[in-house]
Amino acid sequence: MKNIMKFKIYKFPLIAVVILVTILSCSEEYLEVKPEGVFLSDSYYLNEDQAYTGVVAAYDLLRKNSGGFENMVTMMNAGSDDHYAGGGNSTDGAGIQSFSNYTLNQFEMPKSFWDDFYRGIFRSNMLTLKLPDVPMDENLKARFMGEAKALRGYYYFNLVRLFKNVPLITETILPSEMYNVVQATPEEVYAQIEQDLLDAIPDLPIKITNDAEWGRLTQGAARAILGKVYLEQGKKAPAAEQFAAVNGTPGQTSQYGYKLLDNFNDLWQIDSKYNTESILEVAHTNLAETGWGNEYGDTDEGNLVNTMVGPRGFVDLDVNDNVPKYSSGWSFNPIIPELYDLLKSDPRFEATILDLKTLSEEGKVSYTPGYQDTGYFIKKFAPTADEETELLGDMWLNHRQNMYVIRLADTYLLEAEALGGTGARAQALLDAVRDRVGLPSISVNLAAVLNERRIELAGEGHRWFDLRRNGLLQAKLGDRGFVSGTHEIFPIPYKELENTKLDQNPNY
Repeated sequence: MKNIMKFKIYKFPLIAVVILVTILSCSEEYLEVKPEGVFLSDSYYLNEDQAYTGVVAAYDLLRKNSGGFENMVTMMNAGSDDHYAGGGNSTDGAGIQSFSNYTLNQFEMPKSFWDDFYRGIFRSNMLTLKLPDVPMDENLKARFMGEAKALRGYYYFNLVRLFKNVPLITETILPSEMYNVVQATPEEVYAQIEQDLLDAIPDLPIKITNDAEWGRLTQGAARAILGKVYLEQGKKAPAAEQFAAVNGTPGQTSQYGYKLLDNFNDLWQIDSKYNTESILEVAHTNLAETGWGNEYGDTDEGNLVNTMVGPRGFVDLDVNDNVPKYSSGWSFNPIIPELYDLLKSDPRFEATILDLKTLSEEGKVSYTPGYQDTGYFIKKFAPTADEETELLGDMWLNHRQNMYVIRLADTYLLEAEALGGTGARAQALLDAVRDRVGLPSISVNLAAVLNERRIELAGEGHRWFDLRRNGLLQAKLGDRGFVSGTHEIFPIPYKELENTKLDQNPNY
């Protein structure tokens, strides 16, 4: 039975909903620390259908993970020790370039990493405020409320771990009041996140059994997010408890229906959506008709990571070989040689790294080297020519590969980390991840767990957070310009500070 995180209405059918939300929501001038919900206070959420529309709109900001040029995956990859920023040149995306070389400042910090998560929070806030008065089935209302709180918790988690010092807003505020908003302490924000997720879990379904609901949150997904929240704060025991509930017996099917796929390569097949390893997944579509001029907005439902990490100017020079034909991209996130060497003898290499350096030297392909080119690309997301379509919209902006935000191998290894990399349980979790790809058992310790995460999750946007959580950023990225005490968090975008009571983060 297909499990969790499948919500067909969330993406392409969401376009009609997005049009509605766009009509109702504030204009770009209200995308600072301004709520989107004020307009809804008297005229909306009058019945179950309108409440459901609000739920779908709250989900939409999950696409920040992999939609749009300023997405979480390519941004966080660029700042890690496994990738460079890449792209066309040293000015191709000022934010991603300056994060990669640790010159990021408040003027180059992409504003959307602040705005987009607050947009999700404001939509979630409106749900929590208006749902109690909506005339509808009480059990369904409780589920909607659980989804709103879990989504708010997830959006705040991304904000606090990126910026640390952020305003905590759980109710609507008038535009006239926004300039008086102040930052909460990180502890206050994390407490709200934990409470939201703990409140949400009992009211979420254990599993999704209706295909029409694919993509919606379940208890397992909320527990996985909560485990990450605890671990980020160093609360290892409660983190391990949440992950254990999600993971079940290593290698077996958990209480929520999760199980590692037998074949690692199957994770990256375009149609392998919502499989048993998927815990939280962002849906994308090639049907949204996104083109140049409306890209990166509310109607943009494609996966832009595909285009961003694809090689430039790919040409197949030998049609008789077995090399897939790739659709050209923008060459962001080239893989550094150290990661290539680490993966070269690993069974996951072929699914993870597209080695155009070797294929080019063999005369099988050619491509146009981009900025910081190494010849090594993220194969997990590299767009293939057979995915090219003649549908309305620009092909480069409308890739349909879904993206994992959390998958089971991730939570296996996070639980092993939360256990300190010691004990029989941690050993079994590490063994299960390695056994899936035919690797023998190795003695578990924290270094082994982190190394396994680096290989298993390569290119998926987790590495930088792994390094920070374990105090390794300076050691791994000092030669790239990282400075302890500054670069552990982002600067708050300058536009968010103008005429407000917000303080910039230290040393920016």
